[in-house]
Amino acid sequence: MRTELDNANRWLIVEEGPNPSTDYFVIPYLRKKRAQVQRLSFSEVLSGDELEGLGLIFVRYIPRSWQSLIHKNLSKLSEIYLFIDDDLFDWSAFVGLPLRYQLKIFRYSWSRQGWLKSIGAGLLVSTPYLQSKYQEWSPQLLQAQQIDCSGGQPLTVFYHGSASHIEEIRWLVPIIQKVLQRNSSLNFEVIGDGRVNNLFRGMSRVKVIHPMKWSTYLSMLQRPGRTIGLAPLLDTPFNKARSYTKFFDITRAGAVGIYANGDIYGRVIRHQENGLLVPMETSAWVDGILHLADDKQLREKLLSGARQCL
Repeated sequence: MRTELDNANRWLIVEEGPNPSTDYFVIPYLRKKRAQVQRLSFSEVLSGDELEGLGLIFVRYIPRSWQSLIHKNLSKLSEIYLFIDDDLFDWSAFVGLPLRYQLKIFRYSWSRQGWLKSIGAGLLVSTPYLQSKYQEWSPQLLQAQQIDCSGGQPLTVFYHGSASHIEEIRWLVPIIQKVLQRNSSLNFEVIGDGRVNNLFRGMSRVKVIHPMKWSTYLSMLQRPGRTIGLAPLLDTPFNKARSYTKFFDITRAGAVGIYANGDIYGRVIRHQENGLLVPMETSAWVDGILHLADDKQLREKLLSGARQCL
């Protein structure tokens, strides 16, 4: 393994979930290096082919699923590091902490030392104390930096389907997973019950809202914060009788819509004028969401066009 992070430009960060360790240390450092960064939670495990040429940084902990993936695909990765901002390798340092936390450190950090060294992984640390204590590992010191909030508020993508739209929600799951992996400034909001919550379990930046009465829903739409509304529609006998009312909900929320191409939404949507009409193909919806998220001018243009139809 190489010893300098400068040698790679595309990086995966594997973390239990959003956390201050990543935000204060790892993200600012990689951005300073002009790296392309993708953040993944423990449950978001990639395929071996997706690791080709990437660098990887574990933040504090190493889950077994990722350890197994790396064991099979080690040669595909350019570099591997573990970042620590607590002394996770010295048993005596965390004795006295709550037992559950001790077991977590033991399982996901302390027990991984031998494995990390066997694959030539590097060590990144947060303090001179840790750098000195583990000097035989030649750790690299990362300086804490203020969180970069220059990108503004996170953007919310949403799908507000009722219980009769459960198949559309299932269809959206892999799309949302890919979108959130590729753009860390996006959140996803969906309405649903326990079934829906289970579908998105373990996926970071997803909010599942409990179903509500129509009057409550209309009131909720008046609150700002939603950016991109989704209106997929599978080709089923039940859906042939649908109307395009989701266009009004999305526009009322102050958002821009991506709609299933076809007769139903084609009656009101003019592609690239008041929304996007997209075929029901996974890659097309991933690309459409990411494109709208990155193009504020286009969003403003489409929203203006949609409001003229109300």
